[in-house]
Amino acid sequence: MADGNVVTAPGVPAAVAPPAKGTLHKLARRRSTLAFVMTLPLLAVIGGLVVYPFFYAIYLSMLNKRMTRFVGLDNFSFLLTRDTFWMVVWQSVIFAVSAVIAKAIIGFILAHVLHALPTKGQRKWRGMLLVPWVIPPAISTLAWWWMFDPSYSAFNWLLMTVGAPPVPWLGDPGWAKFAVILVNVWYGAPFFMIMYLAALKSVPDQLYEAAAIDGATGIQKLRYVTLPMMRNIISITVLFSLIVTFANFDIVRILTNGGPQDKTQVFATYAFQVGIQSGDIPLGASVSLFMFPLLAIFAIFVLRGVTRRSKEMGA
Repeated sequence: MADGNVVTAPGVPAAVAPPAKGTLHKLARRRSTLAFVMTLPLLAVIGGLVVYPFFYAIYLSMLNKRMTRFVGLDNFSFLLTRDTFWMVVWQSVIFAVSAVIAKAIIGFILAHVLHALPTKGQRKWRGMLLVPWVIPPAISTLAWWWMFDPSYSAFNWLLMTVGAPPVPWLGDPGWAKFAVILVNVWYGAPFFMIMYLAALKSVPDQLYEAAAIDGATGIQKLRYVTLPMMRNIISITVLFSLIVTFANFDIVRILTNGGPQDKTQVFATYAFQVGIQSGDIPLGASVSLFMFPLLAIFAIFVLRGVTRRSKEMGA
């Protein structure tokens, strides 16, 4: 029996007949519209806190120091001629890359150690190792600053007890760079640990059992089973951490304030010094925008690799 576009099979009540195709399409469109409406508050927050400041920073970077005249790319051209700026670029790259590599290695080792522990003991150690990441970085950095203090340094006290000379942790450029990287690694390594631990738990045990049957050693299991299965989460974690580390401000600001002799300046602290302390907001905005192309290029390569591997795994 036909009624418009709806065909009712014999013995099947009309009330349970499948709805028309047009009705389903309308319902799907309504759900997508509802979903879009529900995400509008989040989109508004992102637009107000991320998109608008970004474009406003671009606008500010094209003004003169008094912010009364449009000068185009003059601020960027001026920065490219300053030796201090190129030193900041080099130091930012060294700081971010070395810190992220150290955090990735330490987090990978800690994740494997925790993964091998019994579940009951694993919870206890996992909670304790997450403490550095939970504490606000400004507060924990103040504690590190006290341990590096030239007069009351806890590290120097330990060195002197064994007869070693004290170290100018924050007064020497080399040691100051080491101190800044060390604090950043201490703060960020738990994030890598928890991400890698979650990835390890998602690797099927059958793969390890099959590798063991084939006679694979522990190193071979790590190389041919663990790393391929964790490659995407490693890439995403490294990308996220690199973005955060490049934009790090509080650790350098509290520990060294960019000193000695600007040897620990990074993009964020140098932009603050030029834009806020020196009163040249357009030039400070130009400094901060130099991070964007560097991180954008790296993000494109990483995300492209993640997408390609996801397609290969799904094929």
